[in-house]
Amino acid sequence: MTTPDLSSHADGLLPEDAAAATLVGRVFDPAVGGPCVVAVRGERVVDLTHVEPTVSDLLERPDRVQVAREHPADRSWPLRGLLADTLAGRTDVAHLLAPVDLQVLKAAGVTFVRSMVERVVEERAGGDPARAQALRQRLEDAVGGTIASVRPGSAEAADVERVLRAEGLWSQYLEVGIGPDPEIFTKAPVLSAVGAGARVGVLARSTWNNPEPELVLVATSRGEAVAATLGNDVNLRDVEGRSALLLGRAKDNNASCAIGPFLRLFDREFTLDDAATSEVDLRICGPDGFSLHGRSAVGEISRPLPELLRHTHGAHHSYPDGFALFTGTMFAPTTDRSGPGSGFTHRVGDVVAISSARLGTLVNVVDTAEAAPPWTVGIRALTANLAARGVL
Repeated sequence: MTTPDLSSHADGLLPEDAAAATLVGRVFDPAVGGPCVVAVRGERVVDLTHVEPTVSDLLERPDRVQVAREHPADRSWPLRGLLADTLAGRTDVAHLLAPVDLQVLKAAGVTFVRSMVERVVEERAGGDPARAQALRQRLEDAVGGTIASVRPGSAEAADVERVLRAEGLWSQYLEVGIGPDPEIFTKAPVLSAVGAGARVGVLARSTWNNPEPELVLVATSRGEAVAATLGNDVNLRDVEGRSALLLGRAKDNNASCAIGPFLRLFDREFTLDDAATSEVDLRICGPDGFSLHGRSAVGEISRPLPELLRHTHGAHHSYPDGFALFTGTMFAPTTDRSGPGSGFTHRVGDVVAISSARLGTLVNVVDTAEAAPPWTVGIRALTANLAARGVL
């Protein structure tokens, strides 16, 4: 695949208020043969690996914001050069990685009404996009706009369930969308996420798939959200539509999880409440001239962010190294790309840009999972590298 030029995205990679933001992440440095924990300070990106060897360790510190902003660093890179090299796909020089490392990669599904309806459509269409429109109309006729205002787990939600069951339209997706328990699943293995500028993968045999742009919360071992970033929960709609038991095949493939470009730590300038009221933009530009734009308001989520965190972490489940939680998407593109009734699906070479004013832009290029660079650095390789560098 000829990689598209991503340089036009360089200026938007950072948040609009980058000067006030506390940004941390990871850089692969060929000079040390491994990842470095970094923070953005003005026009430099400083190396903090000598302070904490992993981002997971840094986030556990109560003084993480102060460390990111002020701790002395003896190595750094020019910010603009690092971003340019990352977007150019260069791996022979320092470049950005996904900004999380030991955190478990979790995801909440069906947290927006629009995506909930589309999951039902997928299921009933059996992965066939040609049947989707008629099913959307049938759902709309059954409940109209009622379902959009339903509080999950409420008595009103039970009433909607009764109507849909009577119409033969009740679904496991509606169960997790408006029932008492949300869908919380493991998106991908630890360390497998790709970062900004990387290729994201869909299975070569998939004929119906799409990006899922999402706000990602990053939490400590205590379950406290301490940072936010952007994510692309790449999804194969044809595979999941055949059976929800194929969720792992639909969601977890090589390069199917993208996160970045940096983590924005919560501080006086940016809080969890700010993240909860953010908007997420999606832009797709295809090699065939196709383009798509959409915008999602995180505030329209069906379950509040603290509720999703509680369903992920608690007495029922702990995460000693913390976790990154994809909070769900309202995007399920339905625009016909290849003719009436075809729906939207990716093509190799699509440029996907996910952006939010105070988090920056996560930009990636679509490839097949089989052709994208394989995941090769796991926990054993990471710890061996850090030990050899004397930072463990």
